[in-house]
Parts: sequence; structure tokens; C-alpha cells
Amino acid sequence: MYKRETLGSRLGFILLSAGCAIGLGNVWRFPFITGKNGGAGFVLIYLIFLVLLGLPVMAMEFAIGRGSKQNIALSLKTLERKGSKWHLYGPLAVIGNYVLLMFYTTIAGWIFYYFISAAKGEFNNITAEGVNTFFSALVASPTKQITWMVTVVVISMSVVAIGLKNGVERITKYMMLTLLFIMLLLTIHSLTLPGVTEGLKFYLIPNFKSMKEIGFSTILYEALGQAFFTLSVGIGSMAIFGSYIDDERSLGGESARIIALDTFVAITAGLIIFPACFSYGVSVGQGPSLLFITLPNIFSKMTGGRIWASLFFLFMSFAALSTIIAVCENIISYWIDVKHYSRTKACVVNTILLIVLSLPCILGFNVLSSIQPFGEGSNILDLEDFIVSNLLLPFGSLLFILFCTRSSGWGFENALKEINKGKGLKISNLLRFYLSYIIPIIVLFIMVKGIWDKLF
Repeated sequence: MYKRETLGSRLGFILLSAGCAIGLGNVWRFPFITGKNGGAGFVLIYLIFLVLLGLPVMAMEFAIGRGSKQNIALSLKTLERKGSKWHLYGPLAVIGNYVLLMFYTTIAGWIFYYFISAAKGEFNNITAEGVNTFFSALVASPTKQITWMVTVVVISMSVVAIGLKNGVERITKYMMLTLLFIMLLLTIHSLTLPGVTEGLKFYLIPNFKSMKEIGFSTILYEALGQAFFTLSVGIGSMAIFGSYIDDERSLGGESARIIALDTFVAITAGLIIFPACFSYGVSVGQGPSLLFITLPNIFSKMTGGRIWASLFFLFMSFAALSTIIAVCENIISYWIDVKHYSRTKACVVNTILLIVLSLPCILGFNVLSSIQPFGEGSNILDLEDFIVSNLLLPFGSLLFILFCTRSSGWGFENALKEINKGKGLKISNLLRFYLSYIIPIIVLFIMVKGIWDKLF
């Protein structure tokens, strides 16, 4: 009889779940979205939405996992009312994990390559044009990208193959603690740069005049979207870790701790990036190019830039890897529970599968660059990101919320009882209307507006 694995410690659960949430959304997207939306005022609104929206949605996904002790493919079927069809989303959620990794492994490969390049001193005294050429040469080369993507997949799956407790939990724990230490070093260094005051003012003191110019409704939506997407809820990657823990602590309290850690990393990433941008006269609203083009430019001008660039891209590598390992664990648990594969066999099969599935994203920058799903300048990565970020994450979250609050699903009383089991923060029954109706409307709004903006 197969005995389901469990996590060895509460710290392991918190760091694993936070590791899944902490990824490129925190340390790449958060700073450039903040820069684009005026700084401190955006951060304040983002934090409010994180508590109002993120905490209850995360607690519900954890509850589905802990209440069923199953992966997402089986958990809805285990908990739903007999004869209902909520479980049909299970396989779609598993597919969502694959689609996420189809482009995430490529970006993580770029970061690994940048870390090695920084450590070798390739960004020393490089010109702005040189950094542009460096990135263009990387994405133009299928061989280079495939090499680093395969490296990422093999490392991640090797960790998962060792086992839940000795591999995923233990290695992610060390990786997350190292990540936090490196961030601390980078923050201290950033705060000693010349002209740091301007960067901190922009980041920490709201400028209402600037907010008015950008448009309050734009900032509101961007903050809402970032608060929602940063937590990786909706495809069962949180539910799986909920299924591995006991009833000792309430899920509201655990969600609050994970969100606090996730937010600490995002805020600290801003403390690293904004003072540096202001010190070296670089625009803070650079957008997605911030990570691969803007920051290497800054590091090339710094004293000891080689060390700081190496540490920065090492920290980025850990942030990306922690998410990939967590999502891989979700996929492997599906193959173990549903397909009855051994952990080792499931890891071997999925290593090959993920390498093959990641190829279209890489080839979309070169061999298949003529495929432009959203018009000129778009590529296969944009399509895969759209499917996950604008369709599956919001749709899955909406479905989990409705499942937990509707009598045809698990039902509000059952879900709330599971969330509030154990010591810690409780979610009040008085929030029933808010959780059952207001949050679904907010998530539906995020989903519809995201699709509208992308397509039209």
C-alpha cells in the first residue's frame, strides 16, 4: 500500500510555499510595475489588496489540499458533493503547471547564464550597446538557450527525485535561507550608494501628484493584478503543500506568514533596485528589460560590480528555481497518485517531457520567430504567459473560491472549518458575503480586463 509522504517541519512548509510564490513576479515584475506606477503610492495599495484578496484565496487553496490529502487532480473529486462536476478542472490545473514551466524554465535558463557570465566578469565595463548585444545573442541562439533550459530542468527534477522531505523540503529550505541572506547583503550595499535618498523617497514616500498623472484607476488595477498574480494561486501549486501538512496550525495564520515572507522579498527587491537606478541615472520604469538589460548596465558601472552582479543573479536563480521545484513537485505528485508511478520513474519521464515542451518557447525567439500570436513583436513566450497569467490562474482561483463557498461544491461551513483548524489566525464567519460574492467579482474583473487588454 502506497503511503503518502508528508513534510518534516512547519518551517519547511512555510519556506516551500513561500518559495513557490516567490519567483520572478516578486523580484522582476514587482520592481518594474512599481516604477511604472509611481512608486510608494502603488506599493501601499498593493499591500492592502494582498491582505484583502491574497490571504483568503491562498487559505482556500491550502484548505482544499489539506482537507482532501490529495493533489489537485483528485482533491476536488474527493471533497465535492456527489454527482457534481467540479473535479473536471483538476486535469486542467495540472496542464496549467506544465504550461507555466514551458516558459519559466527558459527564463530561469537565461538567469543561470547571466549568473555564470557575471561571475566570469563579462559585464565588467560593458557599454549599454554591449549589454543589448549580449541579450540579443543569447535569445538568437537555440543551442545556448536549450543548454541552460536543460540544466534548469535536470537540477529541479533531481531535487524532486530525492524525495519530498530529503529533497524538495531540505534543499528548498537551504536555498530560501541563502536567498534571504544574499538579499540582505545586496540591500545593505544598495543603501550605501551615492544619491540613495532620491531612490528611497520615490519608493517609500507616496507622491499623489505623480499618481494623479498616471491615473488612479490604472494604479488600482495594476496593484490588484500584481497582488493576485504574485501568490501563484489557481493551479494547485499551493494545494499540494496543504495536502502534506497536519492540523496543528490554522491556514489563515500560515497564509499570512507566507504572504509576509513573499512581500518582504518583493519590497527588499525594490530596496536593491531603486537606489541603484537613481544612483546611476537609469529610468525606473524600464519594464521587462529591467532585469536583462538595465541592471547589467548598472552593475558594469559599480565598484566591485562583478561581485554584486554575481550575487544578484545568484539570488535571482534561487528565486526562479524555488518556484520551478515547487511546481515540479505538484506535477510529480499527480503522476504518483493518479498514474501510480514511482517517484524516480515519474521524474525521469517528466524531465524528458518538460525539455520537449520547453522547446517552442526557445525557438519562438529565433527559428519560429515568424509566429507572433499577439501581433508584431510578440512571440510564443507571450502566448504561454497569457494562457497561465490571464486565463488559468484567475479562472482556477475563481473556481476554488466558488468551490469553497457554494453548497454544490465543498460548502462554506466545511471550507471554513478546515481553514480555522488548529492554532492561529481565524477567518470569521462574518466574512461569508465578502468571500462568497465580492472576491469572485474582483477575480472575474481581473480575468476579463486582462484578456481584454491583451487581445484588444
